[in-house]
Amino acid sequence: MNTLIALPVMLPLLGAGVAVGLVHRRVAQRLISVMILSVVTLSSVVMLIRVDHDGPFSVQVGDWASPIGISLVVDRFAAIMLVVASVMLLAVVVFAIGHPGAESGHGSFHPVYLILAAGIAMAFLTGDLFNLFVAFEVTLMASYVLITLGGRLDQVRNGMTYIVINLIASTVFLISLAFIYAATGTVNLADLHVKIADLPDGVRSGLAVLLMVVFGVKAALFPLFFWLPDSYPTASLPITAVFAGLLTKVGVYAIIRSQTLLFPIDTRPGGLLLLIAGLTMVVGVLGAISRNDMKRILSFHIVSQIGYMMMGLGLFTIAGLAGAVFYIVHHIVVKTSLFLVAGLVEQRAGSSELARISGVARLEPLLAVLFLVPALSLAGIPPFSGFVAKLALVEAGLSSQEYLIVVASLVVSLLTIYSMNKIWSNAFWGRIVTESNGSLAPARSGWVLMTGATATLVAISIAIAVWAGPLYAFSQRTAGDLIETHTYVERVLGP
Repeated sequence: MNTLIALPVMLPLLGAGVAVGLVHRRVAQRLISVMILSVVTLSSVVMLIRVDHDGPFSVQVGDWASPIGISLVVDRFAAIMLVVASVMLLAVVVFAIGHPGAESGHGSFHPVYLILAAGIAMAFLTGDLFNLFVAFEVTLMASYVLITLGGRLDQVRNGMTYIVINLIASTVFLISLAFIYAATGTVNLADLHVKIADLPDGVRSGLAVLLMVVFGVKAALFPLFFWLPDSYPTASLPITAVFAGLLTKVGVYAIIRSQTLLFPIDTRPGGLLLLIAGLTMVVGVLGAISRNDMKRILSFHIVSQIGYMMMGLGLFTIAGLAGAVFYIVHHIVVKTSLFLVAGLVEQRAGSSELARISGVARLEPLLAVLFLVPALSLAGIPPFSGFVAKLALVEAGLSSQEYLIVVASLVVSLLTIYSMNKIWSNAFWGRIVTESNGSLAPARSGWVLMTGATATLVAISIAIAVWAGPLYAFSQRTAGDLIETHTYVERVLGP
């Protein structure tokens, strides 16, 4: 099990090194990426099964005793995030192989993509704040390269905005780490759980807010989301899909992990979290309904849906956190698939601007189905996974008597339906209108890969709804782990 924990980080890094030496052998690079991400997916599933049965596992890198050494820890929350992330990364790399232009950059796509995969896995597995910082920097470096891979002016300009904002967040993170280490003498999460409780309330609250700001930038919370809607749509569609589905969830994961493990409930900003959650929902969906480009509408919905996850954390009950975990899993799958559909529409119709395309459902009926299922799920329409996720959060909010956030979540769901209908009625319905874009038209084999990868994710979203009962039961067990943290701490520090 010790080797298995390190595999999702080390294997992609090793594969990236090999792929660098094969820059002129595109087929070999593709094979390496698919094989490595397949092995990572399989190992993540094995870890999920083991952790659900036996509880958290921890390994100390280099045999240095915790809390001095580097701790890698996998519990239910980390395991489910790893599984979903690895499945998404695998599906998107298959999509990218079929997407014309996605692998541009003189053979750099696959090495950098594998480095991104390693950074995401490290963020989920690390047991200390400093290596979480390292994971953030690895993903930042890789994501900047991937955003600007095409070399277009808009990519470079928006990529600069992305990296400047995230570098500022990284600087604040380093300052926060300095304060935390000065106050406690450690950055190990399990050790901090013990030592941070001895700090004065004001110091603990200040540290909680600092970390919320840092992770809030990564998660695109209100009011720190402004960089996202312009940065993501300019990248190639496979990269945008990964960013939309996964990168913001790394920030959400960090918020949930830090707030539940480090800070006692009396210093946790629960009311503030609910306020931020509501504002994030509302501002995001208002941005979405005001846009007329498919990718930008979906980008604003990333912001909006993050609010639902924060709602579950702000409630801080078993039901609330279980709803948040379920929602994260659902959203990663659904949002990734929606962006892949947007890529397919852009390839087939020549544009993602709603005013320039129409009748895609008549042109490609399969695309209409592939859009409709995740769109209805995102809006929370039964019987899809989004309905189950939102119902769980609404019930948790009602149980906690937090009626205002419940009303906000329902109103935002209605506006989400409106924005999804806006895409459907303009892009998919009506007479066929397309833009000429023959230079980017994929080969038939590429189209099959792209639609196959997208259809797989749509099928997974349906499976989440079909097996919602077992998945929600797992989410409840995960929520229990997040609230009762003693097992996590014992597995890292020892009894």
